[in-house]
Amino acid sequence: MRYAETILTAALAAVGAVASPAAVIEERQSGTVAVDLSKTFQTIDGFGFSLAFQRANLITNMSDKQKQRELLDLLFNRTTGAGFSIIRNGIGSSPDSSSDHMNTFAPKNPGGPKAATSYQWDGKDSGQLWVSQEAVNTYGVRTIYADAWSAPGYMKTNGNEANGGSLCGVTGATCSSGDWRQAYADYLVAYINFYKAAGVNVTHLGFLNEPEFSAGYASMRSSGAQAADFIKVLYPTIQAANLSDQVGIVCCDSEGWGNQVQMTNAIKSAGAESMLKTITSHTYTGGPSGPMNTRLPVWMSEQCDLNGGWSTSWYSNGGAGDGLTWANNVYSAVVSNNVSGFVFWEGVQWPNPNTNEKLIKVDNKTNTYEVAKRLWAFANWSRYVRPGAVRVSTSGAPSGVKTAAFKNVDGSIAVVAISSSASAATVTIKVSGATPAAVEAYVSDNSHNCEKTAATVAADGTISGSVAGRSITTFFIPAGSG
Repeated sequence: MRYAETILTAALAAVGAVASPAAVIEERQSGTVAVDLSKTFQTIDGFGFSLAFQRANLITNMSDKQKQRELLDLLFNRTTGAGFSIIRNGIGSSPDSSSDHMNTFAPKNPGGPKAATSYQWDGKDSGQLWVSQEAVNTYGVRTIYADAWSAPGYMKTNGNEANGGSLCGVTGATCSSGDWRQAYADYLVAYINFYKAAGVNVTHLGFLNEPEFSAGYASMRSSGAQAADFIKVLYPTIQAANLSDQVGIVCCDSEGWGNQVQMTNAIKSAGAESMLKTITSHTYTGGPSGPMNTRLPVWMSEQCDLNGGWSTSWYSNGGAGDGLTWANNVYSAVVSNNVSGFVFWEGVQWPNPNTNEKLIKVDNKTNTYEVAKRLWAFANWSRYVRPGAVRVSTSGAPSGVKTAAFKNVDGSIAVVAISSSASAATVTIKVSGATPAAVEAYVSDNSHNCEKTAATVAADGTISGSVAGRSITTFFIPAGSG
């Protein structure tokens, strides 16, 4: 008997309580979760991943068609895979496709910003178009986020798609060639129309990526005021193209939350916030410290572990690439910071670099792939918390367990429980305003990949189940059963 148990037993005896140490421990490992459907928070747009920098080609180039379908299922299937509902595609700016460059469809300077531009669309978009078509037509994905890392080099102050530089024409960026803001807006709208003609509706359009960082690859600098300058050109261009009902503008995919806060405030000051659909941020130079000050939905549009060596582990002492770590990362974003969408960096990537920036490692040379447990952490969210779901209040849980609950558009309810404890916990779930008649539960941990586990519902609607140690378990109440 441990010292703490001895003291607790003595204390209980002093007040006339009769309980064994084992019973006390069991009580600490059980608890009731109260779900209040009347107290609501943000609407969820979904969960997803990026295919930028030619990563989609790893799927399109898989010569074994069965394995190609397996990869698609792992990403999009709501029964056997993660059920992702957002794709983030890269809009190219490079005049070539060497290395992993994203090629532009307007590689030649037309001679000036007002000259007619000759677009050269290849119908592939580095494999992104075909994967997007499959996602939309086969799996029902409806959120396609197209994001440009840079404008074509001839539209920028440095004449290069890489190494920063700013868009000619925004405040403080004067170029001898003229103001390229309208030409860049036309370029982005042309991209949307190419996808539309191929049966894919781009729903979110970004024109910047990490605008405080001058990278040796596609990159473009911008302040919040400069972003607002361009938004005021892009917004009416989308309207004039009759695309307003389909697509909205996204900004600004900053490297870190702090910089995005500053850019958002500057955009608001410039009167351009109402022209945006979504605010987006990354976490490389700092994660969120609270909800962003905006009325708009906020996405964690890129996050990954760039430092750790490739790992498929669910839990290895809290490693940055662990599946459990990512279950918690999503929780922090969605529950602590009111994030509406969460996008992992790359869905698929080749074996090198040997990092955890991908969910699935794909080798086209051998027609093989390897899945990280991170994918299953996302599955417990994305399969059951669908686009349009509203986060609702939860309270109470066993020690070491945290919970979140959501009501989907179809009336189904998902309660996500994450355990940081090594021990299993017994939970009961009570939903105010509903009397569930059925429940399903799914667990991801060291030995399960979003697999069904036991859960029951009593006549009064009380749900009972277990949350395994160091796991994420989703209790799903189907539509029509509440």
